[in-house]
Amino acid sequence: MTARHPALLLSAALLAAPAWAQAPADEFATCLNTLRAPARAVGVSDASFTQYTQGLVPDMSVIDKLNYQPEFRTAIWDYLAGLVDDQRVAEGKAMLALHADVLARVNERYGVDPATVVAVWGVESNFGQTFGKSPLVQSLGTLSCFGRRQAYFRTEFYATLRILQAGHITADRLVGSWAGAFGHTQFMPSTFERLAVDFDGDGRADLMDSTPDALASTANFLAKAGWQNGQPWGFEVKLPSGFNTSGEGRRTKRTMADWAERGLRLVDSSPLPGSGNGSAGLLTPAGPQGPAFLVLRNFDAIYSYNAAESYGLAIAHLADRLRGGGRFVTPWPTDDPGLSRAERREVQTLLIARGHDIGEVDGMLGDKSRVAIRAEQERLGQEVNGRAGQKLLKTLRGS
Repeated sequence: MTARHPALLLSAALLAAPAWAQAPADEFATCLNTLRAPARAVGVSDASFTQYTQGLVPDMSVIDKLNYQPEFRTAIWDYLAGLVDDQRVAEGKAMLALHADVLARVNERYGVDPATVVAVWGVESNFGQTFGKSPLVQSLGTLSCFGRRQAYFRTEFYATLRILQAGHITADRLVGSWAGAFGHTQFMPSTFERLAVDFDGDGRADLMDSTPDALASTANFLAKAGWQNGQPWGFEVKLPSGFNTSGEGRRTKRTMADWAERGLRLVDSSPLPGSGNGSAGLLTPAGPQGPAFLVLRNFDAIYSYNAAESYGLAIAHLADRLRGGGRFVTPWPTDDPGLSRAERREVQTLLIARGHDIGEVDGMLGDKSRVAIRAEQERLGQEVNGRAGQKLLKTLRGS
């Protein structure tokens, strides 16, 4: 659905802005004028187009972010450590209790369990605490005129203008991620048009200021993506010694009987469940030496929300934790595990104590934090890569 998650890593190459980053405003205005007729053809009136684009200036910073997605560029143990930590589990359980009535009605109507809906909410916006600050018309207008994938972003730009034209959300409230996702559960504008619902009965679908609308819309998305109520997303499993994972993956589905015959068992060594759960693909996000999972149709539904297997695993794992489940049994194949958000804030605090200017202590290890981390790694004789893991945290605590 988006590059929706908080950035965990940025390439140093971003420090060197490309030549087109200084594109003049008149070039942007010329581009916008060429979009007026196509927008009209898909339901945006000339009056609306003028109203929402008049005086618009480009935000070229979004082009820098276009090629960066943490789901694909961050080690899986770092990615999950920041998204599924004890703090988010505790807050998620509180949200389950606070919105129990709405979630029960959502489950009844759409057939998606409360824990899964709340897990999406937690990962996407930290339960409504982090929506993003980019005005959608500006960011999507910029992406429609500069950089790659312009055709895709123009579709989203037109959808944004239609949302404003229909009065679902006011222009000053329609802010979100740099790529255009917005609201409690970060829908792209075209997804909003297809799947957002008015669950609180006020006559409009509002993902920004209506939690019931957002939760119901998320359940509607998953239901339309093939969610099967009462079925698990998958299981952590144990691979037999020397098992060849070549050619296996989420899409390569086999029956439970096939997997059992090949020697797979649940991670606690008990037999795999019966065929009633359907066929499953084998997911080994860190290779055969790390945690392994048989993933079912419901995992595919989660995957469709944001097409990254690490994202799907984060949602699935958080939902399990919200139901009272534990952490994955098999450790990740690393001697330097990732940090929770609280531990990242501690790293930042320790960096400040050592005289580094890293800005706000927010648990987001951005450019300034990584510069400081590299300096400390060099001083400490560690690998200089700008990554903060348990080794760095323990060393900073003791030095």
